[in-house]
Amino acid sequence: MAGGEAAAPLLEKKTAVYREGCPGCAVERRKTLNPGVPYKEFFHIWTIILVSCLPISSLFPFLYFMIRDLHIAKTVEDIGFYAGFVGASYMLGRTLTSTAWGMVADRIGRKPVIVLGIFSVFLFSALFGLSVHYWMAISTRFLLGSLNGIIGPIRAYAIEVCRPEHHAIALSLVSTAWAIGLIVGPTIGGYLAQPTEKYPKLFPVDSLFGRFPYFLPCLCISVFSFPVLISCIWLPETLHNHNTDEKEDQASESLTAFFSNSEEIVEHNITSTMKNNVLKNWPLMSSIILFCIIFSLWAESGRKYGGLSFSSEDVGQVLAITGVSILVYQTFIFPRIIRVLGPINTSRVAISMSMVLLFTYAPITHLSRPWSSIAVNIASILKNNFLITIVTSSFILQNNSVTQDQRATANSLATTLMSFCKTFAPAGAGIVFSWAQKRQHVFFFPGDQMLFFLLAVVELVGLVWTFKPFLVVPDQFASN
Repeated sequence: MAGGEAAAPLLEKKTAVYREGCPGCAVERRKTLNPGVPYKEFFHIWTIILVSCLPISSLFPFLYFMIRDLHIAKTVEDIGFYAGFVGASYMLGRTLTSTAWGMVADRIGRKPVIVLGIFSVFLFSALFGLSVHYWMAISTRFLLGSLNGIIGPIRAYAIEVCRPEHHAIALSLVSTAWAIGLIVGPTIGGYLAQPTEKYPKLFPVDSLFGRFPYFLPCLCISVFSFPVLISCIWLPETLHNHNTDEKEDQASESLTAFFSNSEEIVEHNITSTMKNNVLKNWPLMSSIILFCIIFSLWAESGRKYGGLSFSSEDVGQVLAITGVSILVYQTFIFPRIIRVLGPINTSRVAISMSMVLLFTYAPITHLSRPWSSIAVNIASILKNNFLITIVTSSFILQNNSVTQDQRATANSLATTLMSFCKTFAPAGAGIVFSWAQKRQHVFFFPGDQMLFFLLAVVELVGLVWTFKPFLVVPDQFASN
């Protein structure tokens, strides 16, 4: 009875501080009256993240040809050099501004930052496709990255529109939409670039798309972003607009947690700072980024260099199958695992299994078709779902480690570090991969084995980081 008596004043206090005219209070009231999964809001979040993600990867299938046609490279060998700057300019822009956009979202609201981000996709995606000079291509990509500050605030928004028991599925939705976008983006770019060559009956050479051969995929992304932009008119704001003391009272729902192994409502205190929150995610983020870059290089490398002799179509098929598996896993399986194990133990299991899986990659290169294709698909499904599990679990910890007025900033800090890594990781990954290729015939850890050994070491650092004193966690997860 004591526990029930203690919980009752807390719930009464929460209902007593709803303020008329406060959008955050309106959302809290709706969550109290409708305890189910907010499918409409989740679908809206999914489309916003998809719009934000599509421009990141859609240019890579045609970037080489675009740089060639801009006539900036003096030799064929120089094309990759100039293409690298265009590819990195988006992440550089996002690195410089993500934290600032998070602070803006914590100050004036999530909705304005989200709307501006979608508008930047609508505008600069089309302008990039119309680029006739190298400086224009770099500028539009840089501005797109600088003004698209969606990813940090949308993570905060995802858990603020639902009750605590739905946080796992909300944040898994973010990861799933992002993964699907990274697969759909290259598909759009690959099929729709240079349409006058691929579909001459539909797109004559003297048409607009003949003059701008890379405009069509960019235009499609802009067209898709327009209805999403208009739909933001009905996007509810979740940030409270009243005084800080009142806001802390209103956040009482964030100060309660529902656990699968207990029917009690327990109160917790926010004990982790943003600095701790970012540091605990750094080893995991660096491992994820480094592996994704090296996997693509390894899969397309020749078999004699420890690769698989996969064509770009083979790699696309692997990524497509993996994308479907991520969608199914994150929607139906991951939330149940989180309820049983909690985010910390889930991360530890995923990291441990991922380390074991890494050592199976080198022997795959010695398999013949079709066994190599089957093995790579299974390995890619497992590895990427392990990584998505780690990322989403860290999102849960991040968003429960700060109060609402710091949540978007905390998520944006993580985005800044991730973007910084993605800006410079290709060069580092290329150096490591080239070094590994030259060690294919050494006795101790030949190239492909050394490659995945180094990745396993990074994962080991991530595993160690999930234990005290390195990881500081919210009190409600301390028993995990």
